[in-house]
Amino acid sequence: MTVSQQIFTKEEQHKPQKSGAIRTAKLAQRVIMIIIGSAMMSVALEIFLVPNSLIDGGITGISIMLSHLFDIPLGILLTLLNLPFLVIGYKQIGKTFALSTLFAVVLMSIGTYLLHPVNPITVEPLLAAVFGGVILGVGVGLVVRYGGSLDGTEIVAILVSKKLPFSVGEVVMFFNLFILSGAGFVFGWNNAMFSLIAYYIAFKLIDVTLEGLDQSKSVWIISDKFRDIGEALTERLGRGVTYLDGEGGFSGDEKKVIFVVITRLEEAKLKTIVEDWDSDAFVAIGNIHDVKGGRFKKKSIH
Repeated sequence: MTVSQQIFTKEEQHKPQKSGAIRTAKLAQRVIMIIIGSAMMSVALEIFLVPNSLIDGGITGISIMLSHLFDIPLGILLTLLNLPFLVIGYKQIGKTFALSTLFAVVLMSIGTYLLHPVNPITVEPLLAAVFGGVILGVGVGLVVRYGGSLDGTEIVAILVSKKLPFSVGEVVMFFNLFILSGAGFVFGWNNAMFSLIAYYIAFKLIDVTLEGLDQSKSVWIISDKFRDIGEALTERLGRGVTYLDGEGGFSGDEKKVIFVVITRLEEAKLKTIVEDWDSDAFVAIGNIHDVKGGRFKKKSIH
């Protein structure tokens, strides 16, 4: 049995059947939102940032600099440089995330190719940084919100944070400051500072689009099907869960509360898992600024 067959089998074992119409509607919604997000990313890059020699952070920023230095189409670099991280994402987060990310990256690459001949809306670096950052942030936020990603930096940061005493956010910030500093040598320091403005705006807009999501999320779930949901989270998401005893303040009934800590890239899949078992389950999600120690390490889902 192959790895993909093992994952498929485990997901099917812990996934109740839903009506075809509902599943089709949710899949269509995910596809449409990823298409919109990828298109916005392409517009931000080719209509605002790249023509003004501005970059974004992460793999996208590296791709922009390499495209400028070696005259390689940006779309090709975006696809090739993100491929290794798709493999990592497949192993660490799951098949759905990897496929969604592959779909988003390919769309973004095609979009940058098609928009490359289009004239930029503005040649004023500050305006390009502001509007490019806004469009980019919303686009990336939409893709992440619906279960994918447009950059491999966060996946690497999740792995590095498990080995070093730094949070995911700190690792991402370090990577991007290093990349943005490199822009100073390639495009000049004025453009590097404008790129930093675009990156900061995009970073904030991602959080706004994701309704305040941070790198890690604490989740409390109350449901009569707590055992089924807990086992599904462990098998399909690879996260360990904790069962807490609770009591209804109004009814006085005893309740079981599921507690689990996830990354923001896993939130969309967690909601799908819970809704598959109990659409009326109570789900509360909170921000965690840092996670250290304990048993937060992700279990294998292979």
